[in-house]
Amino acid sequence: MLSPSPPPVYIGSQCPVNTFKMTDVPGSSQPVCRGPASAGSLEPDRRERVGEMSKGSVLNENGQVEMDASIMDGKNLNSGAVSSVKNIANPIKVARLVMEKTNHSFLTGQGVAAFAKNLGIPTIPGERLITDRNVKRLKKEKARKPADADYEKNTGTVGAVALDKNGNVAYATSTGGIINKMVGRVGDSPCVGCGGYADDKIGAVSTTGNGESIIKVNLARLVIFHLEQGKSPQEAADAALFYMKSRVKGLGGVIVVDKTGDWAARWTSVSMPWASAKEDKLQFGIFPGTVHITDISKKKTK
Repeated sequence: MLSPSPPPVYIGSQCPVNTFKMTDVPGSSQPVCRGPASAGSLEPDRRERVGEMSKGSVLNENGQVEMDASIMDGKNLNSGAVSSVKNIANPIKVARLVMEKTNHSFLTGQGVAAFAKNLGIPTIPGERLITDRNVKRLKKEKARKPADADYEKNTGTVGAVALDKNGNVAYATSTGGIINKMVGRVGDSPCVGCGGYADDKIGAVSTTGNGESIIKVNLARLVIFHLEQGKSPQEAADAALFYMKSRVKGLGGVIVVDKTGDWAARWTSVSMPWASAKEDKLQFGIFPGTVHITDISKKKTK
């Protein structure tokens, strides 16, 4: 007797609820489906309703936007990643093209620019991606004392995980990194196993937080490991986050969905905006212990 298919689940982190859309992440009978959640539709700035999703990303030490992104299809473990991306509105879409159109998994810097140009991806003047808000944040960060903790500087990572009706999972993660980072600095987000991981036999994870700490513990793959050992998504997330905090004093957050459709959004930082959609129910929150629930089935019938 065949097991019933799990209901589709979509979870996003660091996203506004009114832009929580379900596109551009793999996880269907197609190599990349049109259904599940998208970091492409979630990329910052969360305060600006613009088509240029890199707009409002945090700035490096030279006041420029440099983006990293990765995506993975849990059906075949194919992945695509890009780093040090400039002048492109949606780096996650380029990462997807790396996965779909090349035999490689990771492109960076000038290679990304040439690849995107060859595929007709439009470029955007760098100044159009910069907001006054982040110019002020960069100035404030440059004036900060070196001894101050920097774990909360990463406020621009956006992630999504999804399980579709066929049991396929996927993740996508996109970021501008940390404020005042060195030019060319690459964090965890484009690194499969750190910024995210997806395997149909286990589940999918997307991470956010201090990139250097996440890389040290391979946070996404660590969550997957705990799922493999029989832990629930919440237990797996908490165990991995506790290890990162206790071992390397790193703070962060994860969104997780397992192969059965159970999910969790957990973090050790002060807050983490998140939203999930499952069985006509939208849940979202920012701070621990506070969850808002909306019935989206009513909207579908209008």
